[in-house]
Amino acid sequence: MELADYWKILRAHWVSFLAITVAGALLGLGWGLVQPKVYKANASGIVSAGVNSDLGTAMAGENYAKSRVKSYVDLAKSRSVALDVQENLGIDTSINQLLSSISITNPVDTATLKVSAESNTPESAQQLAEAWVKAIENQVSEVENSSATKSSSASIVTFRSFDAAELPTSPSSPNFKIAIAVGLLVGLFMAFAYAMLRHAFDRRISSIESVESSTGHSVIGTIPQTDTLDREQRLITSIGGNDRNEEHAGEYAVAESIRELRTNLQFMNIDNPPRTIVITSALPGEGKSTVAANLAITIAASDQKVVLIDGDLRRPTIAKTFGLLEGVGLTDVLIGNADIDDVMQPWGESGNLVVLGAGKIPPNPSELLGSNTFQNLIQSLAQEAIVLIDAPPLLPVTDAAILTARTDGALVVSRVRKTTYDELDSALNNLQRVNAHALGLILNGVPLKGAQASNYGYAYKAYYRQDTKGRRSAVANPVANDEA
Repeated sequence: MELADYWKILRAHWVSFLAITVAGALLGLGWGLVQPKVYKANASGIVSAGVNSDLGTAMAGENYAKSRVKSYVDLAKSRSVALDVQENLGIDTSINQLLSSISITNPVDTATLKVSAESNTPESAQQLAEAWVKAIENQVSEVENSSATKSSSASIVTFRSFDAAELPTSPSSPNFKIAIAVGLLVGLFMAFAYAMLRHAFDRRISSIESVESSTGHSVIGTIPQTDTLDREQRLITSIGGNDRNEEHAGEYAVAESIRELRTNLQFMNIDNPPRTIVITSALPGEGKSTVAANLAITIAASDQKVVLIDGDLRRPTIAKTFGLLEGVGLTDVLIGNADIDDVMQPWGESGNLVVLGAGKIPPNPSELLGSNTFQNLIQSLAQEAIVLIDAPPLLPVTDAAILTARTDGALVVSRVRKTTYDELDSALNNLQRVNAHALGLILNGVPLKGAQASNYGYAYKAYYRQDTKGRRSAVANPVANDEA
């Protein structure tokens, strides 16, 4: 993966990424709020080895004090010092607790001992630090003069307070800045891992390149997503000319995508272009019926004869979509109850588009669609017009595979971010098992904006805006809620 691929993944999951990152920072803040406040006070003492006006003697005394102070580090952390502090302050804190709240350091190349005391209040931290320095002083004096007698002089080594403890003004722990920063970093890591895992395990269609590499079939059309239609109203008059406004940008993009699909079909095989085409999908709800209606209208607008047949004899929608008479159509012709000319219904002013509805729903759709009568019918219609057949989905039933085997091929419609690669592969395998030909794939509901738009060629949404002046052309538009 390239850096741009990571950026697309993060943009695609930016809401989750932001939420997890903020949650990490809030958890860090919450952790800090539940922690007990700890105050720290610092005091220090210094070891000296007598006072002498002679420079050489003074320097020797200083060096001796620096060497002696190293042995007092352990003394300062001894239980005897803690016991002395306990008695002086009159507290009932255990010796071990006192020792754990104290840290002793000897700054490099000094004769100083630095005492840091921690407590739950500023006052007790200050008192503990000063009391500890005083206790060290007592213990050092006792150790240095333990062998002194009346006839012998006291030790020249002494320990005295050097810097009194100041009252802490703010707690040293918890550090909210560090807690939030750590939580933020953890949240960023978790958010990135979540986005990568979602991408790795997401089997839904996400780009043209991935579909073509997964299936081995070409994507010959992409239909943008639009919210202007619902399942009851699938055909609209798109703004086709010069309407440059945000409201109609999606409609104009859909119009152009249908024209592009029409062009791709025309150049699919110049010497022998497909005349009988099945339009199907892997599962219901991917927009195949609406794409079939839109494509039929667009081909007819190019002054070509088109016959649109509703081959979905289980859940027919074409007659209703065009507002034509329902209940009569294909099944009446196949069982001999009507002639083809009696049930075909023209649509539009040009006279180039004729619609053949499904008719009454039969108990044996597969047998009717696989009959020689139906094959002869579509072959006779194909002599005068391009025949588009709206077929049922490939995975639930075998109707579409049977139809495709008797035509020039099928266009398989898949809905972006809904259809999975596994479902699409299974649908294409169903065609392959009956030696049927897939003419190409159509991706429906592709985004016009956002991180995913560039995966389908719709990164430049402003190109699809038009002025309100200009002509209008009738073209259909796929919808997100199409269940056919």
